[in-house]
This record gives sequence, C-alpha cells and structure tokens, in this order.
Amino acid sequence: MTVRTGLDVLLHEERSLLAGRRVGLVSHAAAVLPDFTPAADALLQSGVQLTALFGPEHGFSGAAADGAAVGHGVDQRLGLPLFSLYGATRQPTPEMLNGVDVLLFDMQDVGVRFYTYLSTLFYVLRGAAVAGKPVIVADRPNPLGGVVVEGGLVQPGFESFVGIAALPIRHGLTFGELAHWLNRVAALGADLQVVQMRGWQRTMFFEQTGLPWVPTSPAMPHLSTVMLYPGMCLFEGLNVSEGRGTALPFELFGAPDLDAWALAESLNRRAIRGARFRPVWFTPSASKFAGQSCAGVQVHAHIQEPEQIRSLEIGVRCIEACLAASAAIDFLPASWEGHAPHFDLLAGGAALRTCLRTGDGVDRLLDEWRLAAAAFVADSLFCRVYEPIYSGEVH
Repeated sequence: MTVRTGLDVLLHEERSLLAGRRVGLVSHAAAVLPDFTPAADALLQSGVQLTALFGPEHGFSGAAADGAAVGHGVDQRLGLPLFSLYGATRQPTPEMLNGVDVLLFDMQDVGVRFYTYLSTLFYVLRGAAVAGKPVIVADRPNPLGGVVVEGGLVQPGFESFVGIAALPIRHGLTFGELAHWLNRVAALGADLQVVQMRGWQRTMFFEQTGLPWVPTSPAMPHLSTVMLYPGMCLFEGLNVSEGRGTALPFELFGAPDLDAWALAESLNRRAIRGARFRPVWFTPSASKFAGQSCAGVQVHAHIQEPEQIRSLEIGVRCIEACLAASAAIDFLPASWEGHAPHFDLLAGGAALRTCLRTGDGVDRLLDEWRLAAAAFVADSLFCRVYEPIYSGEVH
C-alpha cells in the first residue's frame, strides 16, 4: 500500500480548504504525486487558483547549487510570479503576499535539522503571521523514519540558517509535526493547518512508503545519500571533501594527502554498527579540491537494515579517523554566515569540535546527546500525530 501524502489528501478529500482562495505555493521539484505530477501542476489541474510560487535553497526547480543565492522571476512554463526565499530575503514579505490569500507549503525533506528547508518552513510561518496570512502544510514522510533521533540540540548563540531552533540533528519528525512544534516553541503565531498523510507510520523508512524518490537537491540523489547525510554533512566544516562534485556526495570523503587504505582499515577495525568502509580515489568536479585527486573512503551503509544505521555516529567516527591520520586535516575557521566555525553551526555548538580536536570526551558527549535527544522526544509529544507516537526510548 502506497502512503498518501498530504498533497494527495488535500486534492482528493480536503480541496474545500483552497476553494475560492488565491494560493501561494511554497514548494520545489521533489514535491510530486506518485505519478510524478509536480505539486503546482496538480493544483492547477484540480482548479485551484494558484497565484504565486515560492522557492527555497536550490530554487523552485531544485537546480541551483548549494549555497547559491536565487533571485525572483517568473515561471516561464506556468506564467506565475516566482519569489525566492533564498536570496535577498528568506522570509516572505507582505508585498510578496499581496496577491495571496493562503500559503500552501509542500516540500519533501530529508529529516535533518541543518537541511535548510526546515529553516524555510520557520520563516514562512513567521512571515505569514506578520502578513496575517494562513498557512496550510501538506505533510510528507520523513525519509529517515520517525523513531531514531540523534544529536544534541542547538545551543544558545549558535542559531543559524542550518540551526534555526533547538532541535536534534536527526529529529524524527515530519514537516507537519515540525510546523506545529516551531509555531508553539518559537511562538511564531501563524494561523496553521496541517493536512496529514494517510498510512505513514514512524517505523517506516522512505523505501517502505511506495512513493517515488525525487532528489531534493543536487547533492541528494539517492536514498543511500539521505541515510548517511546526518553525520557525513559534518565534513562540510573540515578541509576534507564530503564528496560534492562527485556521483556520491556524503557517501565518500577524502583529501589529497590521506592514505585511503590505512583510513579504511582503521575505520573497519572500529566495527561501527551499520557501516563498512572501502578505500577510494576520486577527483571532485566542484567544491573542495575541484580538479584535484583525492584519496579517501566510501561509506557503505547497510541500507537493507536501515534501523541499524546511526549516521551521526558514523560521521563522527570518520572525522576522528581523519584527524588521527593526518596533521593537515583541520576544521575550517569560519562559516558562510560570518560567525563561528561552520562545523559548530552544524553540530549545534562548540563541544563536539573541542572533543574531536583534543581527542578526549567524544564518547561522553555522544552519551549526553542521547539523553538530550530522549528529552526532546518526550517534550515534543504534543506535535506527534503518527503512530507509534513514542516508544519510551531513543534507539
């Protein structure tokens, strides 16, 4: 049985929510029906009065590069105004919403706090509240499931566009649930309604939903990429390639001066649950070390047993091994946001970088993060609408 997304339910059961209203759609190329019909086309074909489009990082088409500013324009195929929420502003302004009665948010996420579509959701809710416009969120699956939660919370002073609120790195919530969580915890004051999915359970990973996977951004091509992303994205904060500019972003890492064989052997000796490691050599076409030959490791996650994968721990152990392998490996000094090392913004604070740099306290910090994640699960019961709501433990 295929899970029915919030968009599917909205079009077939709750279309009255949009009747007679001018609709602004916040979406991207990955938001499709099971037959790959894009959200905007599905709405127009159902007679919805769509008057404006809004796109996140990577743009409404999903084609823009990581971190690249996107401008406003007109969708050439649909003839609709297209506003960027990843350019001059990240919050929809009252002027952008002049021709809109209600905002419909429909985006496929990857279940990770620093994937910026979550921050776009935050600013959509806040901007809509300022403009006095209601928001409808059409829910979609968390591809990592809703049971495993990993990582510490964002600490005060480390809030950013990759850490918009005090959430774990792998939060275990859907966007519909997160919308309720953000609206209450951040006191955004949005007039919010969520159209829930039918048939999704927290124990489901994306391949169990029956839905097609469409890449959510240029560097998120496969479900295996999604499974490793919560931990492997931390390499963005080091002078090590995280695989951007290759066919396997976030599934391999490396640098010109590493010993691939020794690194893979070191990691395999650790017997990290849910993964094995293979030496590789690659030349990125973009991003770090573009055009240079790199030696490193490909992470082979046991995707046949996704419930066994602890992607954050995999990433942390890979970084430990890199730091131990070469004195040339180090953390990047600053972030693209202009404050604090980027690694700290991804991790939610400076503690992990400090432990990794000194080589002491990583295990203790991961234990503390497990306790923080368990407390977050208990504190977020009010927004959890899919079964099982809470297993009583964080795996």
